[in-house]
Amino acid sequence: MKIDILSLFPEMFEGVFGSSILKKAEEKGAASYGITNFRAFSDNKHGQVDDYPYGGGAGMVLKAQPIIDAVEHLKAESGKQPRVILMCPQGERYTQSKAEELANEEHLIFICGHYEGYDERIRQLVVTDEISIGDFVLTGGELGAMVVVDSVVRLLPGVLGNEDSPIKDSFSSGLLEHPHYTRPSEFRGLKVPDTLLSGDHKRIEEWRVKESLRRTWNRRPDLLDSYSMSEKEKKWLEEIKNED
Repeated sequence: MKIDILSLFPEMFEGVFGSSILKKAEEKGAASYGITNFRAFSDNKHGQVDDYPYGGGAGMVLKAQPIIDAVEHLKAESGKQPRVILMCPQGERYTQSKAEELANEEHLIFICGHYEGYDERIRQLVVTDEISIGDFVLTGGELGAMVVVDSVVRLLPGVLGNEDSPIKDSFSSGLLEHPHYTRPSEFRGLKVPDTLLSGDHKRIEEWRVKESLRRTWNRRPDLLDSYSMSEKEKKWLEEIKNED
């Protein structure tokens, strides 16, 4: 996957893309990253990329020309039809299902804004998706783009050591993930559940599903509204409600 970032602050991405899973993904050839300062595409001799909003108001607005020219340049360079993602608090709330959808693409372009907002013609002419990582406002779109890129790249084939890991993550199944334990089997008086020590894989899998249901019921019951439960899971959920 080719991932391009348009930002006025490309240095913000150096540590993120050069570390951990994102770095390993590039080393394995699963992803490549390009970071472009769209100021370089300004047709203004001073490199201006923003201007006062028509109609007045606070703040400055990013101009259409530099961003659109930068997007068109990247599209021509790759020869593909990319998804062009505008990081914006007005966009759709980001979810795991959106990450899984984007992980099927060959080329993603992220537009990271600053200042008061974007000229609306950027949306009209080049943007395919608008994404928000939550109902709050950041200084710019860079941190949001990092979050989205991380969540997408880890889903690419061969990136994670265990291919089952992304499948069993919270939200991927529709439920929150079950609790995890590792050695020692007892720590400060707290013991690992006997089921996990039993070696009985069927019992262990049932315990994990039931504990995922329990954690979802206790922490995010709204997720159960769209989760299709088996008859056994419905029975377990009733048991969980009675236990709680």
